[in-house]
Amino acid sequence: MNEEYETIGAPVDVEIEISRSRFLAHLERVETEEGAREAIARIRGAHPRARHHCSAFVLGPNGRVQRSNDDGEPSGTAGAPMLDALVSAGLSDVVAVVTRYFGGVLLGAGGLTRAYRGAVAEAVLRSERVRRGLRREVEVECSYEAAGAIEAEARRRGYAVGSADYSDRVVQRFAVAEHEVAALEAVAAELSAGAARSRRGAAAYVDL
Repeated sequence: MNEEYETIGAPVDVEIEISRSRFLAHLERVETEEGAREAIARIRGAHPRARHHCSAFVLGPNGRVQRSNDDGEPSGTAGAPMLDALVSAGLSDVVAVVTRYFGGVLLGAGGLTRAYRGAVAEAVLRSERVRRGLRREVEVECSYEAAGAIEAEARRRGYAVGSADYSDRVVQRFAVAEHEVAALEAVAAELSAGAARSRRGAAAYVDL
């Protein structure tokens, strides 16, 4: 499984015009097939007079889930090129919808393929890319004296510092890459003279 991959940070809308046909491309970040299909339905509902609402989406750290739909355009001229634009850009957890308002001029299979792929590619260019990584939560329980030093060293190493609980001791949460978990535990042990206790929690993908 990939430890890191890229998605987009916010929705993107782009419009291009070719031979009087308008192609409105919409990119949106989603995490499930249900979310992708809800986004497609919402765009369809926002443009009831448009002739086509072609779509493609890629989901998962490895981009394993890939779907596309030509929505009435000649087979292979819309959804597949749109999907190719997303995959070629290295994006996942994203859905693309291209709404077409027909301008009265037939574009042919090649023209349609270039138009749909180009609309998504342009939206990708304008998107804010976000890197996501697999990080494991690690709780470190230690004294107040050691907590500050451990947090400072964790930040210096680039580990994500999360919430903390304070009672007679401090329980500080960190999120680190799998291959750095042992290093964090070693830091906690060293800076607390062996008194810190570490607990490994669940691993999940987070925005970096």
